[in-house]
Order: sequence, then C-alpha cells, then structure tokens
Amino acid sequence: MENSYVSLSIAIKALQEEGYIEDFNLCEAGIENKSKKKIHKATELEVVRFYRFEGMSNPDDNTILYVIETNTGEKGLLVDAYGMYAGNVPKDMIEKLRLT
Repeated sequence: MENSYVSLSIAIKALQEEGYIEDFNLCEAGIENKSKKKIHKATELEVVRFYRFEGMSNPDDNTILYVIETNTGEKGLLVDAYGMYAGNVPKDMIEKLRLT
C-alpha cells in the first residue's frame, strides 16, 4: 500500500530518504534539474507516484508533489500548484503530468 502523508514537508522528507533527492522544476522545455544543468522532456521521465495536498485554512491553496524518475537514473521531486500548467510548458509535459 502506498504511503499517505499529512503534509507536503513530511512527504518531501520521507521521499528524500527513499532516494528522491533531485529537485525538478517546470520550464519551457520540460522539467529541469538545476543542480545537474539538465532538462528532461516528457518522453524521458516517468511519474512514479504523486500526492495531493490541500491547504487547511484556504481550500484554494492546493499543491501536488510528483515523484519522478528519469531515463538517465535521476530520482527526484517536482512540487507544483494545481492548474498551474499555463504559459510556456510543452503540451506533452502537461499531458504527462495530468494524473487522475
């Protein structure tokens, strides 16, 4: 059974202890690993798990945590707010991150 976490910070800490140490960010070309100066396209990664968190004081304060592994062996996390896929994020990346 998958773990569930009461907060984003607890989830990040636990997943980092599992080896998901890279910090991924959305960018115009896909997902960027700034520490390795590497950008991955949607075809180069797999979303292993994801967790949704809702703000206790504000229901509009929603976040999703993606647990990602790349085809080059990088394991890391991507934190993003729901619905923030506007702008210059490639369509294939939007589709990759659209989880139900």
